[in-house]
Parts: sequence; C-alpha cells; structure tokens
Amino acid sequence: MGALPMLTARQVLRALEQAGFRMQRQTGSHARLKHADGRVVTVPVHAGQDVGRGLLRKILRDAGITPAELLTLLD
Repeated sequence: MGALPMLTARQVLRALEQAGFRMQRQTGSHARLKHADGRVVTVPVHAGQDVGRGLLRKILRDAGITPAELLTLLD
C-alpha cells in the first residue's frame, strides 16, 4: 500500500459511516463518531482543508480500519 490519499473531512466521515460508525455529537469543529462495538473516533471538520496524512493514519488506527479497507469504503 502506498501513501494515503489526501481526503477532506466530509470524505472521511462518509467512509466511517460506511464502516458502521454513527455521528454521536459535534462540538465546534470536531465530530465524534461511535461504532456499535464501542469504538470512538474524532474527526476535525475544517472547511476547505484536507485531513493530514498523519492525522488520517491516527483516525484509521482508532477506528480499526486498514488503509486498504479505507480505499474500498471510498468507492
């Protein structure tokens, strides 16, 4: 697997929802999503900005999703 793609917060949220996460709450510019099995992920939502690759890697690790799974969720 090569480098992670540059994604907007909206794309990340859509992929996480495809993986079974549901929006729990949003406080300011941070959206919190929760999975039925208890996993919780926070995604910063800043209009016009991409989510950095390092932060995306951390979000994926918290969500228990591999980069390859992310690519399938984006399709």
